[in-house]
This record gives sequence, structure tokens and C-alpha cells, in this order.
Amino acid sequence: MNKKIIVLMALMGFALSCTSQSQKTATTKKAKQPNVIVIITDDQGYGDLGAHGNTLVKTPALDQFHDESVRLTDFHVGPTCAPSRSGLMTGRYANRVGVWHTIGGVSILREDEVTMADVFQENGYETAMFGKWHLGDTYPSRPQDKGFKYTITHGGGGVGQTPDYWDNDYFDDTYFKNGVPTKFEGYCTDVWFDEAIKYIEDKKDEPFFAYISANAPHLPYNVPEAYYNQYKDLDIPEFQKIFYGMITNVDDNVAKLQNKLEDLKIADNTIVIFMTDNGTASGYKTVGGKKHGFNAGMKGTKNSEYEGGHRVPFFISYPGKQVEGGRDVTDLTAHLDILPTLATLCNLELPEGQKEMDGSDISSLILGTEETIGRDYLITDSQRVQSPIKWRKSAVMSDKMRLVNGKELYDISKDPGQDNDLAAQFPEKVEQMRGYYNEWWSSVSTEFNQFPIIVLGSDQQNPIELTCHDTHVHDSKIPWNQNYIREAQKNPVGGEFTVAFEQSGTYTIELSRWPFESNLAINAALEGKEGTISTEAIAEGRTMNFKSGGVKIGAWEQTKTVEKDAKVISFKGNFTEGETDMSAWFTTAKDEDWGAFYIKVTRVSTDFSLID
Repeated sequence: MNKKIIVLMALMGFALSCTSQSQKTATTKKAKQPNVIVIITDDQGYGDLGAHGNTLVKTPALDQFHDESVRLTDFHVGPTCAPSRSGLMTGRYANRVGVWHTIGGVSILREDEVTMADVFQENGYETAMFGKWHLGDTYPSRPQDKGFKYTITHGGGGVGQTPDYWDNDYFDDTYFKNGVPTKFEGYCTDVWFDEAIKYIEDKKDEPFFAYISANAPHLPYNVPEAYYNQYKDLDIPEFQKIFYGMITNVDDNVAKLQNKLEDLKIADNTIVIFMTDNGTASGYKTVGGKKHGFNAGMKGTKNSEYEGGHRVPFFISYPGKQVEGGRDVTDLTAHLDILPTLATLCNLELPEGQKEMDGSDISSLILGTEETIGRDYLITDSQRVQSPIKWRKSAVMSDKMRLVNGKELYDISKDPGQDNDLAAQFPEKVEQMRGYYNEWWSSVSTEFNQFPIIVLGSDQQNPIELTCHDTHVHDSKIPWNQNYIREAQKNPVGGEFTVAFEQSGTYTIELSRWPFESNLAINAALEGKEGTISTEAIAEGRTMNFKSGGVKIGAWEQTKTVEKDAKVISFKGNFTEGETDMSAWFTTAKDEDWGAFYIKVTRVSTDFSLID
């Protein structure tokens, strides 16, 4: 026999042997690795739980979970939605990863960031998410681009926001299943948990990471009437009755999930985390001069730099590791810590390309082997502007001290309501904390001039739809939810998208006043929808009488007339690969320019075609 063939066969046998051994090793490793479920709710604050002292809200399942879990009692996130989620997913500060707002093109995770889902998938886990992503609706920043193999999500930062499927209202909506619009029956939170449970049943025999990210209790305040009725007789504002009802619905779903884990006999080998994304939105409000609700004695709510804006619940259980539940961890911790901590608890190897994380491994605190990790400082802030501003709505946190906006100093161990400013008494401490912030700012600000990129012409999303939600323009002009689209009260004119053509070729660009799936004419008007006792009204759709529209991509620019009953204006052009800016607009009969609400870009050829 030919010697070369003999050698080749020997090499093939060796390779098969190695592969077999590798598979056995991987199987053994998988069997030892726990499942992970992260549950995060939206706009539910520290005080919106019975276990934390709220006597109004009904959360029996979460209260029991609190009693049986390890609780991080000094746990902090960003004061708003997308920044919190970016920190949780990457272990890195929001300002570092391009997510310092919830709209305006800066709620999009940078294309080169590695997420928690990437890490789990690289380590052989099945990965899935359900609900709110809010880190980009376009390639390459969608959840399916960032490590999640299975996804069921809504668009934007909430059901009914501008990138979401048209006319979603929390009930029997159309969500994006692996990017494809799919109709679901039921209330949104029930859908997220029901679909997660189906997924867990299917993946119970292999390690999985499931991210259940409820949009509740974020507005609009819509809930099944049965949940509203549990609060209808309370002396609190109507919106708060619905807000609490939404939380109780989440609680019922958590109970359903926990029961399923027990039924499947996988509870002992499943890490379960419950947390929220920022301070309460409506659980603590002044209406008519009277305070309603409960904020656990803290100052500030959602979007605040004070404690109530960013200190949130965090409960974790891991029965199989014999983690002693019913225990408080009082060390200063944050959402940034969760990825490095899970990497340790699950024996995960960080993939190549993983950037240095700002969070710390706090597994020793959760396992009870240490009482402190000796952290010096953490920082949180709420920018909500196009260009971050130094010191804006910021908090530098040490163990028990808080430097707010670089000027006010509070000892929250003695003054949890942050009423007594100690800055004048301890100027040295102020300067020390300011010095730490200055170093931090220098570090996170190095890429402030680089907006996250929307990639056009990729096989991963072609055609691709953009919305004014992601226009780089002052946020007061951004119609970020569908009621603003209907009412046309905000005008994103002058804004640009940061885009990159992945492939050179011929493209069509279509502009629409209404979402493409609505099939409405550009100048059509719409009827509204009355609210009910437990749902908000939907606004009427205003006709704009647009006469023309235009697109500008780099130096290329075209305008066209809006034909009668036209649903879109369509343009065609040849574009070379690379990064550029894009803007699009409509012009009314009164010569008023309005930024385009919806844009679709399609690569039709990788060869330059003759353009009419």
C-alpha cells in the first residue's frame, strides 16, 4: 500500500480519536455546568417588592425567593434601561460600550463588544432571550448577533415603541422570533415566560443560558384587568394600580417558572437570578401634593443620580452548589460584576477578543467564603444626551459614601435619604473621589467620537429597516414611541444615522411615513383607539400632506415627489463599502422638512447596475 495513504489513514485515525476524546471531555464538562436563568424587570425599583417593605404590592413568589436566596443589598445599575443592560451583558461601563442613552443612536451596543451570551455560547451552552433587548434592532447589534441562538423579542425599549412591530399593545402582539415577525397570543409578560418555559423543557438535558427580560412594568401601563382589580380599591393613583398589577403578573410568572424547574428536576443545577434595571418609574410618585408608594427610604427614582435611581434588588440562588440562602451580602456590588461572577460559577473560559471588564468576580461573596472583595469605588451616571457631559447626573460610590455630581457628599449608612450634604466637612474625601472619577472619565471617554454602526448590505439582515428612534439628533425631536409617530409631534429633522456598507453594490432606499408592515399610504390618516380601565389609549394618526422626500448618503443626494396614494418613495444608487452618514426626510406642502420615520435599505446587487 502507498506509504502516503498509510500515513494519511493514521492521521485520520488519530484525529478521530482526538475528536472522540474531545467530545467525551466536552460532555463531561457540560454535565458539571449549571444552567443559568437571569430574570430582569423594567422600571421596578428596590421598593417595589413586599420583601423590601412595600405593604401594597403583592409579590409572594419573589418574597419567598428573596427569603431563600443570597441578596445583594447594595447592588447598583445604570439609572435607565439600555445603559443598565449594556453593563449587565458586557461587564463594562455603558459609557465605554457606546450606550449612554435609550434612544438617538446611542442605545446601540458597539459591534466589537462581547456579551454574556457570547461567552456562554463559546463554552457550549444553548442560549436564548425573551423580551426586551434594547441594545440595537439592526445588524450587528441585535441579540442574535450577540450570542443568543434563539430569540423572541420586541423592538426598541418597550412594546409599542417606534422600532417595535406596528400596533403592538401588550396583548396578542407580533414579536420577532429569531428576527422574523411572528404572531403570539396572550399578554406580553406571559408570552416571555411561557416561551422561556417551552425552551427550558426542550433544553433541559444540556446546559442553557436563558435571559428573560420583561418589559413590564415599563409604560404604557397595560395589564390584564384581573391584575388591575387586585388594586382597584386602594387609595393610590390609577396608573399606580396598573403598575402594581404588572408587577404581580411578573410575580405569578416567576412562580410558574420555579415550579417548572422543580417538575423537570433541574432546580438544583440551575442558577436563578432576579434583578431590575433601574429605580422605580411609578412606584413612588407625588400626585396632587401627596406621596404615593414606597421607595425604601431612598431619594430619587428612575433616571436619578441619587440612590433610588440606581440601587435595585438582586437575588441569586444556586441550590446545587449548596449556596446558603436567606443571607444578605452588604458589600458594594453592581451589574458589571455578574458576567465575571457567572464565568467563575459556571467554569467558563472567556473567549478571545473579550475586552477587559470593569466588573469584579464576586463569587466568593455569593458562596460565602469572603465578606468583602475590598472594592474602592464604583461609578454610575445618567447621560441621556448625544455627547456625554462630564459629571452629568453622576454618583461615585465607595463602601458607604456617595459623591453626587462631583459636589455633594453623603454617608448612606447614617443618611440613606441623602438629606445631609457632608462635602464641606470632608473636603479631602471629596477630592479623593473626584480624582477617581477624573481617571475613570479619561478611560471611558476615549471612544466618545465613535458612534455604534448600523451595517447595510449584510447577508445577516438584507433588507434592513431603520427608524427615527436611532437618529443622531437631540432627543426632544425623536419620536421614540408609536404614539409620537401617530401624532407627529416630534420632528427628527437634521439627524443622521451612522452606517457602513458591508458590500459595494446597487441599493434601493425606501422612505415611509408609516411602518412598512402597516401598508398605509404616506399621507394616510388613522383612527385612534380608546383606553380601558387597565390599558392606555392609542392616539389618532395625523396626516402630514408630504409633497416630496429625499435621502443623503455621504455626498450622494436625491429627492423625489410623493405620488398620490404612494406608500413609499424609492431611490436607487451605487455605493461602495465603508462607513458614512445617512439622512432622510420628507417635505410638506408648506415646505417644512420632517425627518423620515421609517427607512428600508436593500442590497439588490453586488455589481454596480445601470441607474436610471
